[in-house]
Amino acid sequence: MMGNRAFVSDKTTHICVVDSEGAVLRRDVVASDPEVLAKWFERHGNGLVQVVLETGPLSTFLYHGLNERGVPVECICARHAKGVLATRVNKSDVHDAEGLAQLARTGWFQRVHMKAFATHIDRAALRIRAQLITARNAMANQMRGLLKLFGLRLGAARTPGRRADRLATLYRQRPDLEPLFAPLVAAMEAIENQLHASNRLLEERAAADPVCNRLMSVPGVGPITSLTFTASVEDPQRFEPPRDCRRPFGLSYAAIGASSSMA
Repeated sequence: MMGNRAFVSDKTTHICVVDSEGAVLRRDVVASDPEVLAKWFERHGNGLVQVVLETGPLSTFLYHGLNERGVPVECICARHAKGVLATRVNKSDVHDAEGLAQLARTGWFQRVHMKAFATHIDRAALRIRAQLITARNAMANQMRGLLKLFGLRLGAARTPGRRADRLATLYRQRPDLEPLFAPLVAAMEAIENQLHASNRLLEERAAADPVCNRLMSVPGVGPITSLTFTASVEDPQRFEPPRDCRRPFGLSYAAIGASSSMA
Protein backbone atom coordinates (compact mmCIF):
# COMPACT_ATOMS: atom_id res chain seq x y z
CA MET A 1 0.00 0.00 0.00
CA MET A 2 1.39 3.37 -0.97
CA GLY A 3 2.23 5.58 1.97
CA ASN A 4 0.29 8.77 1.32
CA ARG A 5 0.02 11.69 3.66
CA ALA A 6 -2.02 14.88 3.38
CA PHE A 7 -2.18 18.24 5.10
CA VAL A 8 -5.43 20.16 5.50
CA SER A 9 -5.20 23.87 6.22
CA ASP A 10 -7.86 25.06 8.62
CA LYS A 11 -8.25 28.41 6.84
CA THR A 12 -8.27 27.80 3.09
CA THR A 13 -8.49 24.01 3.20
CA HIS A 14 -5.63 23.45 0.80
CA ILE A 15 -4.86 19.75 0.46
CA CYS A 16 -1.51 18.34 -0.55
CA VAL A 17 -0.91 14.59 -0.85
CA VAL A 18 2.63 13.23 -0.95
CA ASP A 19 3.95 9.69 -1.16
CA SER A 20 6.56 8.02 1.03
CA GLU A 21 9.35 9.51 -1.11
CA GLY A 22 8.02 13.07 -0.82
CA ALA A 23 6.67 13.36 -4.37
CA VAL A 24 3.48 15.43 -4.65
CA LEU A 25 0.64 13.24 -5.90
CA ARG A 26 -2.29 15.62 -5.78
CA ARG A 27 -3.31 19.14 -4.77
CA ASP A 28 -6.81 20.47 -4.23
CA VAL A 29 -8.92 23.04 -2.39
CA VAL A 30 -12.20 22.04 -0.75
CA ALA A 31 -14.68 23.43 1.77
CA SER A 32 -13.70 23.53 5.44
CA ASP A 33 -16.13 20.80 6.41
CA PRO A 34 -15.23 17.36 7.78
CA GLU A 35 -17.95 15.68 5.69
CA VAL A 36 -16.57 17.19 2.48
CA LEU A 37 -12.99 16.40 3.46
CA ALA A 38 -13.79 12.80 4.42
CA LYS A 39 -15.49 12.21 1.06
CA TRP A 40 -12.48 13.73 -0.74
CA PHE A 41 -10.08 11.39 1.04
CA GLU A 42 -12.36 8.46 0.30
CA ARG A 43 -12.26 9.26 -3.43
CA HIS A 44 -8.64 10.35 -3.80
CA GLY A 45 -6.82 8.98 -0.75
CA ASN A 46 -6.06 5.46 -1.92
CA GLY A 47 -3.47 4.05 0.49
CA LEU A 48 -3.87 7.02 2.82
CA VAL A 49 -1.64 6.68 5.88
CA GLN A 50 -2.12 9.95 7.71
CA VAL A 51 -3.86 13.32 7.54
CA VAL A 52 -2.34 16.21 9.46
CA LEU A 53 -3.72 19.66 10.11
CA GLU A 54 -2.30 22.66 11.89
CA THR A 55 -3.72 24.00 15.15
CA GLY A 56 -6.09 26.89 14.58
CA PRO A 57 -9.66 28.12 15.05
CA LEU A 58 -11.22 25.17 13.18
CA SER A 59 -8.75 22.46 14.18
CA THR A 60 -10.97 20.97 16.92
CA PHE A 61 -14.03 20.90 14.65
CA LEU A 62 -12.13 19.33 11.75
CA TYR A 63 -10.15 16.89 13.88
CA HIS A 64 -13.14 15.36 15.66
CA GLY A 65 -15.25 15.41 12.50
CA LEU A 66 -12.61 13.53 10.52
CA ASN A 67 -11.85 11.17 13.38
CA GLU A 68 -15.53 10.22 13.70
CA ARG A 69 -15.54 9.38 9.98
CA GLY A 70 -12.59 7.03 10.29
CA VAL A 71 -9.92 9.31 8.81
CA PRO A 72 -6.47 8.82 10.44
CA VAL A 73 -5.90 12.42 11.50
CA GLU A 74 -3.28 14.15 13.65
CA CYS A 75 -2.93 17.78 14.69
CA ILE A 76 0.44 19.57 14.49
CA CYS A 77 1.52 22.37 16.82
CA ALA A 78 1.36 25.59 14.77
CA ARG A 79 4.34 27.15 16.56
CA HIS A 80 6.46 24.11 15.81
CA ALA A 81 5.38 24.07 12.17
CA LYS A 82 6.04 27.80 11.78
CA GLY A 83 9.77 27.34 12.26
CA VAL A 84 9.87 24.73 9.51
CA LEU A 85 7.69 26.67 7.06
CA ALA A 86 9.75 29.83 7.57
CA THR A 87 12.66 28.16 5.77
CA ARG A 88 10.69 27.79 2.54
CA VAL A 89 11.35 30.34 -0.20
CA ASN A 90 7.79 30.98 -1.36
CA LYS A 91 5.27 31.62 1.41
CA SER A 92 1.72 30.72 0.36
CA ASP A 93 -1.12 28.46 1.41
CA VAL A 94 -0.24 26.01 -1.37
CA HIS A 95 3.41 25.81 -0.33
CA ASP A 96 2.48 25.67 3.37
CA ALA A 97 0.26 22.66 2.67
CA GLU A 98 3.12 20.92 0.88
CA GLY A 99 5.62 21.87 3.58
CA LEU A 100 3.47 20.47 6.35
CA ALA A 101 2.74 17.33 4.36
CA GLN A 102 6.49 16.80 4.02
CA LEU A 103 6.89 17.48 7.73
CA ALA A 104 4.29 14.84 8.49
CA ARG A 105 6.04 12.38 6.17
CA THR A 106 9.26 12.64 8.17
CA GLY A 107 7.45 12.36 11.49
CA TRP A 108 9.43 15.30 12.90
CA PHE A 109 6.54 17.15 14.40
CA GLN A 110 4.90 17.63 17.78
CA ARG A 111 1.47 16.07 18.11
CA VAL A 112 -1.16 18.12 19.91
CA HIS A 113 -3.63 16.53 22.31
CA MET A 114 -7.10 17.41 21.05
CA LYS A 115 -9.62 17.85 23.84
CA ALA A 116 -13.14 16.44 23.60
CA PHE A 117 -16.08 18.71 22.82
CA ALA A 118 -17.42 18.24 26.36
CA THR A 119 -14.18 19.69 27.70
CA HIS A 120 -14.40 22.59 25.27
CA ILE A 121 -17.90 23.35 26.56
CA ASP A 122 -16.45 23.74 30.06
CA ARG A 123 -13.60 25.89 28.73
CA ALA A 124 -16.02 28.06 26.75
CA ALA A 125 -18.24 28.54 29.81
CA LEU A 126 -15.22 29.58 31.89
CA ARG A 127 -14.07 32.04 29.22
CA ILE A 128 -17.54 33.55 28.95
CA ARG A 129 -17.63 34.05 32.71
CA ALA A 130 -14.19 35.67 32.64
CA GLN A 131 -15.29 38.00 29.85
CA LEU A 132 -18.41 39.02 31.78
CA ILE A 133 -16.29 39.81 34.85
CA THR A 134 -13.90 41.88 32.73
CA ALA A 135 -16.78 43.85 31.20
CA ARG A 136 -18.40 44.44 34.59
CA ASN A 137 -15.17 45.65 36.17
CA ALA A 138 -14.44 47.94 33.21
CA MET A 139 -17.87 49.53 33.52
CA ALA A 140 -17.54 49.91 37.29
CA ASN A 141 -14.17 51.64 36.90
CA GLN A 142 -15.60 53.87 34.19
CA MET A 143 -18.47 54.85 36.47
CA ARG A 144 -16.15 55.68 39.35
CA GLY A 145 -13.94 57.79 37.10
CA LEU A 146 -16.83 59.74 35.61
CA LEU A 147 -18.40 60.42 39.00
CA LYS A 148 -15.13 61.88 40.24
CA LEU A 149 -15.30 64.45 37.44
CA PHE A 150 -18.23 65.93 39.33
CA GLY A 151 -16.62 65.57 42.76
CA LEU A 152 -18.66 62.48 43.66
CA ARG A 153 -17.27 59.23 45.07
CA LEU A 154 -19.00 55.89 44.70
CA GLY A 155 -17.12 54.37 47.62
CA ALA A 156 -16.99 50.68 48.49
CA ALA A 157 -20.23 49.77 46.70
CA ARG A 158 -19.23 46.32 45.50
CA THR A 159 -22.70 44.75 45.37
CA PRO A 160 -25.59 45.81 43.12
CA GLY A 161 -27.73 46.74 46.14
CA ARG A 162 -25.08 48.92 47.75
CA ARG A 163 -24.29 50.51 44.42
CA ALA A 164 -27.94 51.41 43.86
CA ASP A 165 -28.21 52.93 47.36
CA ARG A 166 -25.01 54.91 46.89
CA LEU A 167 -26.07 56.19 43.47
CA ALA A 168 -29.44 57.27 44.87
CA THR A 169 -27.58 59.33 47.47
CA LEU A 170 -25.32 60.89 44.84
CA TYR A 171 -28.24 61.65 42.53
CA ARG A 172 -29.85 63.70 45.27
CA GLN A 173 -26.78 65.94 45.09
CA ARG A 174 -26.75 66.04 41.29
CA PRO A 175 -30.17 65.06 39.86
CA ASP A 176 -28.99 65.89 36.34
CA LEU A 177 -26.56 62.95 36.41
CA GLU A 178 -29.20 60.23 36.82
CA PRO A 179 -30.30 60.12 33.15
CA LEU A 180 -26.66 60.43 32.11
CA PHE A 181 -25.57 57.32 34.03
CA ALA A 182 -28.78 55.32 33.45
CA PRO A 183 -27.50 53.44 30.34
CA LEU A 184 -24.26 52.46 32.09
CA VAL A 185 -26.12 51.29 35.21
CA ALA A 186 -28.59 49.28 33.11
CA ALA A 187 -25.77 47.64 31.16
CA MET A 188 -23.96 46.71 34.39
CA GLU A 189 -27.12 45.18 35.85
CA ALA A 190 -27.68 43.13 32.68
CA ILE A 191 -24.11 41.84 32.76
CA GLU A 192 -24.39 40.97 36.46
CA ASN A 193 -27.58 39.00 35.80
CA GLN A 194 -25.84 37.04 33.06
CA LEU A 195 -22.85 36.51 35.34
CA HIS A 196 -25.13 34.95 37.96
CA ALA A 197 -26.57 32.67 35.27
CA SER A 198 -23.06 31.73 34.15
CA ASN A 199 -22.07 30.89 37.73
CA ARG A 200 -25.13 28.66 38.13
CA LEU A 201 -24.29 26.81 34.92
CA LEU A 202 -20.71 26.21 36.05
CA GLU A 203 -21.89 25.02 39.46
CA GLU A 204 -24.23 22.52 37.79
CA ARG A 205 -21.51 21.21 35.48
CA ALA A 206 -19.06 20.86 38.35
CA ALA A 207 -21.65 19.03 40.48
CA ALA A 208 -22.24 16.55 37.64
CA ASP A 209 -18.52 15.75 37.28
CA PRO A 210 -17.17 13.11 39.71
CA VAL A 211 -13.60 14.44 39.40
CA CYS A 212 -14.76 17.97 40.22
CA ASN A 213 -16.67 16.63 43.21
CA ARG A 214 -13.52 14.98 44.48
CA LEU A 215 -11.52 18.17 44.00
CA MET A 216 -14.20 20.25 45.72
CA SER A 217 -13.87 18.07 48.81
CA VAL A 218 -10.58 19.93 49.39
CA PRO A 219 -11.15 23.06 51.54
CA GLY A 220 -11.05 26.22 49.45
CA VAL A 221 -11.64 24.49 46.11
CA GLY A 222 -14.92 25.45 44.48
CA PRO A 223 -16.62 24.81 41.15
CA ILE A 224 -14.59 27.39 39.20
CA THR A 225 -11.21 26.09 40.39
CA SER A 226 -12.14 22.44 39.90
CA LEU A 227 -13.57 22.99 36.42
CA THR A 228 -10.56 25.07 35.40
CA PHE A 229 -8.26 22.24 36.46
CA THR A 230 -10.22 19.41 34.83
CA ALA A 231 -10.77 21.38 31.61
CA SER A 232 -7.03 22.05 31.35
CA VAL A 233 -5.77 18.57 32.23
CA GLU A 234 -8.73 16.52 30.94
CA ASP A 235 -6.92 13.17 30.90
CA PRO A 236 -4.18 12.89 33.55
CA GLN A 237 -3.07 9.55 32.08
CA ARG A 238 -1.54 11.35 29.09
CA PHE A 239 1.18 12.82 31.32
CA GLU A 240 4.21 10.64 31.93
CA PRO A 241 5.64 11.17 34.46
CA PRO A 242 2.59 12.53 36.36
CA ARG A 243 4.46 15.64 37.53
CA ASP A 244 4.41 16.84 33.90
CA CYS A 245 0.78 17.71 34.57
CA ARG A 246 2.02 21.22 35.34
CA ARG A 247 2.69 21.93 31.66
CA PRO A 248 -0.87 23.00 30.66
CA PHE A 249 -0.61 25.72 33.30
CA GLY A 250 2.63 27.18 31.91
CA LEU A 251 4.76 25.86 34.76
CA SER A 252 8.17 24.33 34.09
CA TYR A 253 11.09 22.95 35.99
CA ALA A 254 13.85 25.33 37.04
CA ALA A 255 17.29 24.09 37.98
CA ILE A 256 18.63 25.51 41.24
CA GLY A 257 22.34 26.16 40.87
CA ALA A 258 24.39 23.05 40.11
CA SER A 259 22.12 20.87 42.19
CA SER A 260 20.05 18.09 40.66
CA SER A 261 16.96 19.16 42.60
CA MET A 262 14.13 20.74 40.65
CA ALA A 263 11.68 23.46 41.68
